[in-house]
Amino acid sequence: MTDVDVIVIGAGFAGLRALYTLRNMGKTVQVLEASPDLGGVWYHNGYPGARCDVESYDYSYSFSPELEQEWRWTERYATQPEILRYINHVADRFDLRQHIQFSTRMTRAAYDEAGGRWTVSAEDGRQWSGQFLMMCVGQLSTTKQPGYPGQETFQGEVIHSGVWPKHPVDLAGKRVAIIGTGSSGMQMTPVIAKEAAHLTVFQRTANYSIPAANAPVLDEEDRQVKANYRARREQALNSPTGLGFMPNKKSALEATPEEREPVYEAAWNRLGFGFALAYYDILLSKPANDTAADFIRRKIGEQINDPVLRDKLTPKNHAFAARRPSVDSGYFKAFNRPNVSLADVREAPIVEFVPEGIRTTEKLHPVDVIIYATGFDAFTGSLLKADIVGRRGLTLKQKWADGPVTQLGVAVADFPNLLIVCGPGSPSLLSNVLLSTEQQIDWLAALIGKMDRDHLLEIEATEQAEQDWVAHVNERVKATLYLSTDSYYNGAEVAGKPRVFMPYSGGVRGYRRILAQCAADGYSGFVLRPVALNSPSPAAPAAQALPA
Repeated sequence: MTDVDVIVIGAGFAGLRALYTLRNMGKTVQVLEASPDLGGVWYHNGYPGARCDVESYDYSYSFSPELEQEWRWTERYATQPEILRYINHVADRFDLRQHIQFSTRMTRAAYDEAGGRWTVSAEDGRQWSGQFLMMCVGQLSTTKQPGYPGQETFQGEVIHSGVWPKHPVDLAGKRVAIIGTGSSGMQMTPVIAKEAAHLTVFQRTANYSIPAANAPVLDEEDRQVKANYRARREQALNSPTGLGFMPNKKSALEATPEEREPVYEAAWNRLGFGFALAYYDILLSKPANDTAADFIRRKIGEQINDPVLRDKLTPKNHAFAARRPSVDSGYFKAFNRPNVSLADVREAPIVEFVPEGIRTTEKLHPVDVIIYATGFDAFTGSLLKADIVGRRGLTLKQKWADGPVTQLGVAVADFPNLLIVCGPGSPSLLSNVLLSTEQQIDWLAALIGKMDRDHLLEIEATEQAEQDWVAHVNERVKATLYLSTDSYYNGAEVAGKPRVFMPYSGGVRGYRRILAQCAADGYSGFVLRPVALNSPSPAAPAAQALPA
């Protein structure tokens, strides 16, 4: 067994940042990564058209001014290959690979209550021991696999967008089906449409999408951003979403239709996700949201020639941004092509797969390739994959049987020294997740530093703090429109999953203040101990609870 200070699970953006930060503190760190290489979600999501929906300059690390200055982004919204090049550049520049074990999947982690350490077991039998176990597994990394009757009989190729093959996939001249119209489906549709002989998109729910307004990054823009990068980072930190957009302080209902039109037009043409902040109450008031939704529906309709398709592709039954909207590059216009058709599975559900394709209640769709763009088991899927065993043999699966509970999204009662990055109860997917990742890792690193200085062994969330934080998360979301529809925000993406609202909707700025106050109050809501709570030593000092 190998002993280290911290075991980090995952070598995506979060895992690399944790490794860099903890190593610089003098900690010994072992990163375990199930995949053969770096990148996490960006290693696997190599489907045609895959790109980030946060602007490149903001979806990047802020810890190194030198890195910021030397890396040259080529597009406003980076593609998956460029993001992967960036991640590899970071790993090589800061010599991080030596601390990563690839192709190593954690199957079990158990806490030793007497010794105050975690033992992590891998699929191949190897084990590691560490004082801290830090989960950097991502929120969208465990794919959701459909279960249609007859799937095994289909004679063509089946691919999930979340685990795209590393070998070239030739779709030229083939009949292709895409099942799903979330971000992945919307991004790949216009790209595949240009290559396939025929493309059928299977849609359950029409989704809102804002144009990506993607463009090459010109040299002058690159110079301007790099000259003012600190100010840009500060603006992002002090914005609600971490994207740097500040909400219009005016209500959409205070403006006349004539006044709203240019505001929405400007947002449509440039802001992407920032459209939701065109007025401060778009996500707080249904009447205000209706003004934005009506504008977006009109803009979607203007792109689609066929009136029947226009009606089916226009979202009607949920508020704009109550589900995560997409940011696309030509999705709706793709349906004007003669080789692209829509299969509405609400009108005609999928009955079964057959050797030659997909049968709905309406017809048989002959296809050669089926692409699942069905998304992920969000927030908890990857955290619950392995057996994580805390006090008294309690597993995290058991603890979260009715839905996840955390203190601040970073820790769980009965699981000492288990630290979660961007877990349920943190801003995560309601924010620029990379900014939130760095924010949490820096906070957790400061906590570990305090424990070192004060010779403390254990940190554990209290059950009362968990209850209070979950209540606060629920109270904040009630003021929004997020609960007005089913989404992966509230567990509706997986049948049988507990229906709990999972991210924190109070914003990056508000969450940062809460973290700072928690630390200033001596890490209120946590108990810090100089020895393990159940240490057998009779001379062990009593548990020390810091001020709440």
